[in-house]
Amino acid sequence: MYGTSVDNAACSQGVGPRHVESLHQTRHPKDSIVNNPSILAAALDLDGTVIGRDENISPAVHEAIVRLAGLIPVFIATGREPADVLRYSKELGLTTPQLCDGGANILDPVREVSTWTAPLGPANAELVVTRLREIGAAFVATHADGAASTFDDVPGWDLIRVSALDMDEATADALAKEFSGNKDMYVIKAVLPYNGLWAIDFTLAGVDKASGISRVGDTLGVGPANMVAVGDSYNDLPMLEVCGFSIAMGNAPTEVRAAADFVAPSVGEDGLAVAINNYVLPRLNV
Repeated sequence: MYGTSVDNAACSQGVGPRHVESLHQTRHPKDSIVNNPSILAAALDLDGTVIGRDENISPAVHEAIVRLAGLIPVFIATGREPADVLRYSKELGLTTPQLCDGGANILDPVREVSTWTAPLGPANAELVVTRLREIGAAFVATHADGAASTFDDVPGWDLIRVSALDMDEATADALAKEFSGNKDMYVIKAVLPYNGLWAIDFTLAGVDKASGISRVGDTLGVGPANMVAVGDSYNDLPMLEVCGFSIAMGNAPTEVRAAADFVAPSVGEDGLAVAINNYVLPRLNV
């Protein structure tokens, strides 16, 4: 899930591949695939990749992820808050460190605690939340003790990530533009697949899924060149570009599909299961 980056606007351009029923190669694989042919870990986006609009994991996708996790470390990499990641990682039996809050929060799913965070910063947090209050935007803000979705519940300005929610695209674009000149924050426009509306995510500058999976990789002893990333939206672009192996879902926007090495069927067609079974598992050196 999630949309167009404001401070990372150099997204791949051009016409992406048409939708296909099986994996479709979009371009020559990265040099790292030739030099480092083994996939040693997998980073999976959540919304639009692991789960669809009903927010459930299909039996085929569940089976494929569990099979993969029995062979290599598998972790969720999402913009969602910790509670959601802990729920789905438990359902899948994942024990590898998991990534949430758009790369700003690493979780130990066994102990159910955060092991590392990159807070937004008090000044940034106050600026964002104050503006959202002024325009009456729905939001979620994550912090060390959980998440707040009303202004009265915000415990202070030591926030990890703030997301303005449920906006039409014009309103989201205007809010993103308003903060686009702030070099202290990473601001990303995000589509919400469960309702078709838009969000704007705010994290600390330099914090995105690419930096997050690299930090998870440090704990695993695996560099991004030996990871496969699977995603469906613009906030997945950083990790798709940094990983040695990249797969876009068939439901991804054109720019995201064009940036990936391969395109799988859509989430509604169990595309992640197809990607794991037909692309990832044959490339494991186990």
